[in-house]
Order: sequence, then structure tokens, then C-alpha cells
Amino acid sequence: MNALKGSRTARVFAAAAMISASALVIAGCSSTPAESPSEGSEQPREAVDLTLKLGSLLPATGTLAFLGAPMEAGVQLAVSQVNDAAAGVTIDLTTADEGDLDNKAYETSIAKLQSEDITAMIGAASSSVTKLILDGNVGAGIVTVSPSNTSAEFTGLDPLYFRTAPSDNLQGEVLGNQIAEDGNTTLGIIYQNDPYGKGLFQSIKDTFEGAGGEVVEEASYNQGDGQFNAQVQTIAAAKPDAVAIVSYDQFATIAPLLGNAGIDTGKLYLVDGNLKDWPDLSADLTGSKGTRAGAELPDDFIDQLNEIWTAEGNEPIDAVTYSAEAYDAVILIALAALKAQSVEGADIASEMRSVSGGEGEGEKCSTFAECAEIINGGGEADYDGLSGEVTFNEDNDPEGAAIGVYEYGEGNTHTRIK
Repeated sequence: MNALKGSRTARVFAAAAMISASALVIAGCSSTPAESPSEGSEQPREAVDLTLKLGSLLPATGTLAFLGAPMEAGVQLAVSQVNDAAAGVTIDLTTADEGDLDNKAYETSIAKLQSEDITAMIGAASSSVTKLILDGNVGAGIVTVSPSNTSAEFTGLDPLYFRTAPSDNLQGEVLGNQIAEDGNTTLGIIYQNDPYGKGLFQSIKDTFEGAGGEVVEEASYNQGDGQFNAQVQTIAAAKPDAVAIVSYDQFATIAPLLGNAGIDTGKLYLVDGNLKDWPDLSADLTGSKGTRAGAELPDDFIDQLNEIWTAEGNEPIDAVTYSAEAYDAVILIALAALKAQSVEGADIASEMRSVSGGEGEGEKCSTFAECAEIINGGGEADYDGLSGEVTFNEDNDPEGAAIGVYEYGEGNTHTRIK
């Protein structure tokens, strides 16, 4: 909120306070005692009718395109529920393609979103892209919430930046321990040379070695690379018990190459960037495992996503990776706007911790409609979402996030095992 707007608001509140005080004096002189509300009781708030201009910057093209559709579907499902609730906030959504570092679709997309005067944004999906667009968003006063940025470097990045996915430090810890628990004593790691890949690689390595294992070889590649023979040969020469692959869809090329080099493709370990069903992969992944952030979702969640996604003429989605985190990001932004009674980015950001339960005890709620009723009634809402409790800490990271462990079976399909 700017200074002029703030000063006008202050004068309104001051005037309201004087009127309220006068009314109490008059009531006190009346022959009929006035009834005062009990101490600590909640008073309904004045109704608002806010229009929130929200943008989404998620990958429709590029190496993360397979993640873009589930996240975009999660955004659109949440927007429809917020608007259907008619509880004081209506979302006007503008979508744009993030692309990747190669096609650079984000450059024109972010200009488009900012020209639409958005004050809040879901995205980017890639930590690398977020690093490139965040300063511009901050300068424009846009609160930015990513459903999938997991780079450990992003903790406490900016007061206008939040994420509903946990830091890679947590995912790497879970995966590193899982690799050790499975009886592997040596490990090779292939990873993407960017903030996402480097952070997750380091966390996996530190955890695995802390559990008594040894990372016998490591090899990195750059986004945009199409050849991975050198990396695969480096890893294969060390003959590790298992191989962790920190990548996006480059996994489709790397995994068969590892198999051809003599690595057991049933002892690969995947991460959120490549964990999905791989029915057309030439390598057999049966027995391989992977990790991904997020709580266990309702059985019908993918049906809810597809109902709204296919209604727009899109092909059905078959994965839900980060869709719950995208859904929760929208709900939290809308609740923060309602709590702040403002759609300005800084005002929304100031209430994000509050509506997530990060500033003390609030009343638990699990849908926008439930939480909005609490807020409009004068109470404090604590939203627990589909991706978990999503309680923002002082660094705007989610506390207590869930990490699922998945195992591949017949047909290279994966199932959550814990």
C-alpha cells in the first residue's frame, strides 16, 4: 500500500474510532444499559468486493512442459472454487508460457503478465527462471508464489516471494536416506548444472555419505545439452551400487544409456523433476525409486483437475506433480487478499503467513470457502491445504512439508510407498 493510500486509511480508521467512542458515551448516559460484546468475541468484518488480477507463469513448452499442465490445472481448479465461493474475492486469471532457458518464452510472457497489471503471480516452475524474473516482479510490486521452486538458495529470497514446495534440502535428505536404507554403499550422481540440480545433488550426497555411504563418482550437464554419453561413461566406470539422476525430461535419454553401459536400471533414484510414469522408456525401471514433495492426495483429485482442464479443450493429464502446490498457492493468495482487504502485492504478502497459520493459533480450515467464512466473521484462519499444512515460516518457506517416496513397477509406472 502506498503512503497516500495509507494516510487516507488511517484518517478513516481515526474517524471511525471517534464515532465509535461518541456512541459509547451516549450509550453510557442512556437509561437503558448498552450490551457490550464479551471479551475476545469475534466481530464480523465489513464486506469487501475485491477483484484480484492473478497471473500464472508455468511451462507449456520446454523441458518442464510435462509438469506445466498439472500445475496449470491446479491453478484453474483453485480459481474456479474461489470465484464460486463469492466470499469477497474474485480472481481474474491471465496465463502465460514459462518455457525454459532455451526457448526463453518467459521473456515475452512476463512482459505480457505485467502489462495486464497483475499484483500476484503463480510461478515460475523452474528455479532458474524465477531467478531471472523475480527482480522485475518485485519492482512492479507483484507477490510471487512458486509451486515448485525447490532450490535451497531461495530461502528468505525476498519479502514478496513465497513457495509452497519445500527446499531441496528436505527432498535430498529423504532420498539420500532411502538410498542408504536400500542397502547401497556406493552411489553415482548425474545432475543438472543449475541452482535446482546443484542444490539437490549436494543434499543427496551429504545425506548419503552421512549415513555411511560413498559417492564414488559425479557428473553434471548443462540445460540444453542433448548428449550425455560422457557423463554416463564416467558414472559407469566407477561401478556404483546405484545411480541418482537429478534432471528434468533428459532422464528419457540418460536412463537407457546407463542400461547400455551396464548399470542396473532397477537401481536408479529419481527426483521431482523426472518422477513420472515412463511407459515408453526402453529401459526397465522396475525397482527404481524416487521422491516428490506433497502429501497423499484424494483419490478423485486428478478427476477434479481433468474436469476443469479438459473443459478448455486440453488433453487429459495423467500426473499430479506439483498440482496441489499450485492449487494451494492460489488459495493462500486469495485468503491473504481477503484478510488484508486489498489486492496490492505488498498487502497480500503481509498476510500470507497469517492465513497459513505461521503467526500463531488460528482456526483450522481446508477450503477457501471455510477459511473465508472464518476471516469474514472476524476470526483467524489457518489453511491446511492439499499439499500439506503449508505453514510459512519467517523465510516464507513451508514448514513441515511432506515428501513422498515412490517405487516403479510393471510398465514403468510409479506408486507411492511411503
